[in-house]
Amino acid sequence: MKRWIMIVCPLILMFILSGFGFSSFKVAVPDLLKVKKPTSVLFPKGKATIIEIKFMPPFAGTDFTGFKEALAFKESKGDYFAVNTFGYLGKYQFGTSTLELMGVYSDQQFLGNPVLQEKVFQINIARNKWILRRDIKRFVGKRIRGIEITESGMLAAAHLAGAGNVKRYLRSFGKKDVMDDYGTHITCYINEFSGYDISSVEAVKNPKI
Repeated sequence: MKRWIMIVCPLILMFILSGFGFSSFKVAVPDLLKVKKPTSVLFPKGKATIIEIKFMPPFAGTDFTGFKEALAFKESKGDYFAVNTFGYLGKYQFGTSTLELMGVYSDQQFLGNPVLQEKVFQINIARNKWILRRDIKRFVGKRIRGIEITESGMLAAAHLAGAGNVKRYLRSFGKKDVMDDYGTHITCYINEFSGYDISSVEAVKNPKI
């Protein structure tokens, strides 16, 4: 009798399970647990970076948005609250003198206001584009020391070292290649940020917030 039960029970169990088939089970997720929009994440403020790890910037396209996000990643890893060892501020690492040209006179107000930082970046690019307007027409498409000159590369270099230094670089055909306080040359930014379409940015003389 026991032997009969030991044989029949596994057969019954197999018959019951076969009714479900071998397809994967589908479980209905309650509406309360469904993610319906992106989750906001706050970047840690005031965190000291001990080890620098090089990451590729997030790809955001090749238009102005892609350009500014790639440049911000290079400058501060995209951190609105970053202050470097030389006192440059925010996501795009602006100096106090440049902020004053834009009409911003409070470092703390600037550092705590991401919307303001984005506006300052936008008008600073417009200002540099106006300063470099003749050089953009003259040099875009040409090569200096093997590197193709593009509008986006020129404006990224102007963000790094100032539009005046970019002019001197171009007009000396690369002989006057200045660098920032960390040793990054104009050539690096012209090369690294080439090929973005920033035609949507209009050149503006002396823009202000």
